[in-house]
Amino acid sequence: MRFSKDKGAASPLKGRALITGGTSGIGRAFADALAARGLDLVLVARSSERLESTRNAIESQYGVACEVLAADLLEADGVAAVSERLDSDSSPIEVFVNNAGQGFYGTLASRDFEPMSAAIDLMATTVVKLGGAAAQTMQRRGHGVIVNTCSISALVPMGLYSGIKALVKTWSLSLAIEVAGAGVQVVAFMPGWVHTEFHKRAGVERSNLPGFMWLEADRVVHDCLADVDRGKVYSVPSKRFKVIAALAEHAPKKAVWAVTAKINKGRN
Repeated sequence: MRFSKDKGAASPLKGRALITGGTSGIGRAFADALAARGLDLVLVARSSERLESTRNAIESQYGVACEVLAADLLEADGVAAVSERLDSDSSPIEVFVNNAGQGFYGTLASRDFEPMSAAIDLMATTVVKLGGAAAQTMQRRGHGVIVNTCSISALVPMGLYSGIKALVKTWSLSLAIEVAGAGVQVVAFMPGWVHTEFHKRAGVERSNLPGFMWLEADRVVHDCLADVDRGKVYSVPSKRFKVIAALAEHAPKKAVWAVTAKINKGRN
């Protein structure tokens, strides 16, 4: 499915972009790539110190304006602050990268639901709230782009993280259908394994996966933005992960589950 746009039309990536989780990993790669295209930025993260450092680097290297917003998206006040910023008409957000997240690869057979609840709140509830807020505002204006960071793991049974990302993928595609007629492009971004701090913090053992399975954040973001320019609403970066995604969806389930179980052994 594609977002309807005139052939040869200018890129919809323009104006000002707000990026959650914008100081590291894939979020930082989006910040660099969009700033290189001349977009001003609003970066959202928890650490004020890291936000300031990133702002200085972005403004110095690319010569764009970079606003920062310190917000904990596990807190209602933090979500409200970002939602309010998305709704501003005086300095409108034209591009929203809905990217904040964390890893969760703990056991599912547990009575300790608190870490699971936090993961669901951050990567599902907050993503849906902010994406919905951005979509409503962009719908009112008649234009805008929303990129929702999902994951290739949404296509296979790899624990709670996969379940959350499957929800985000389906919601993102549903939102894309709902608002396409109003000039708003919503993209489900489906990266695979990417070299970032994310997996280290989540306790994923990289040696359990062959080297060719890992991509650089700059590469996957480049592919995603190229898909935005093409009008796509579903973006799987790199040919290798397009093949993996096709196999995950269409290969015999018993084979897919066997491979998934082997990969899961690399998680703590």
